Amino acid sequence: MRNQPGLWLFLLPSFLLLSIVLLWPLGYALYMSLFDFFLGSGVATFVGLGNYLELLTEARLWNSLLTTIGIGFSAVALELVLGFGLALAVYKLTRNAQIFTILLFLPHIITPVVSALFLKWLFSANWGLIDATLLTLNIMPPDWLGDRFWARFTVVLADAWLFTPFVMIMLYAALQTLDTAVIEAAEIDGASPMQKLWHVIIPALVPVIVFTVSIRLMDVFRYFDTIYVLTGGGPGTATETITMYTYQLGFRMLEVGKASALGVITLVIVGTIIFTLSFIMNRRFRGAA
Repeated sequence: MRNQPGLWLFLLPSFLLLSIVLLWPLGYALYMSLFDFFLGSGVATFVGLGNYLELLTEARLWNSLLTTIGIGFSAVALELVLGFGLALAVYKLTRNAQIFTILLFLPHIITPVVSALFLKWLFSANWGLIDATLLTLNIMPPDWLGDRFWARFTVVLADAWLFTPFVMIMLYAALQTLDTAVIEAAEIDGASPMQKLWHVIIPALVPVIVFTVSIRLMDVFRYFDTIYVLTGGGPGTATETITMYTYQLGFRMLEVGKASALGVITLVIVGTIIFTLSFIMNRRFRGAA
């Protein structure tokens, strides 16, 4: 690049596009987070870090953060286990692997709001398909969307149903790049299937696993549409994630400055979690390799 400085010009269109759709909104959110501003008032009062200090002392912020972490990590862990299992199963197939891959990927193609409406029909009390089936068998179903525990459980299942195909396709693609000679050498050395998985396959897939988990964690911290349709953040605030709280601040309470500050706080939290997770997984499995 130093020998051909003209090549930097080819980066200019991408940089301009990123500036418009990413850097400008981020900079504007940082700017607005320093003001006490209600949408429609036309008056913005500079408060510095006042919005951040106010948010960090609110119990609702910490409750929504804990809810987000609980739902997010449960959903991503479930998706990773199921997705990895499905990827290995499809990888072992000798025939019709592409057909099974397409069929398993179908839930991810559906628009999340449409999927959430379908799932709400399934989990609705009394007249939903699941409740109607269980009542037919004289089994009393739980209140899937009205009980705090079962509402969170349903939200995790909904996210797993939607995004396990994404995890599967990413890991399946990574399995295609494995060096089969290393696996065969492990088999010759007498390694069991579990030993091959833990000491050969997983360490080789660490970069893809870290990337996939990072993408999913970022998505989970933006988890809004499915929860909005299924539970609306309820019952009470049982499924109110940090994104739902940001929506409440910005579009219900019209506190744009405070909502912008919460968005910046969310960005810092997500960056910290992803950096820590990447460091731990690379250190653990790269060391094991």
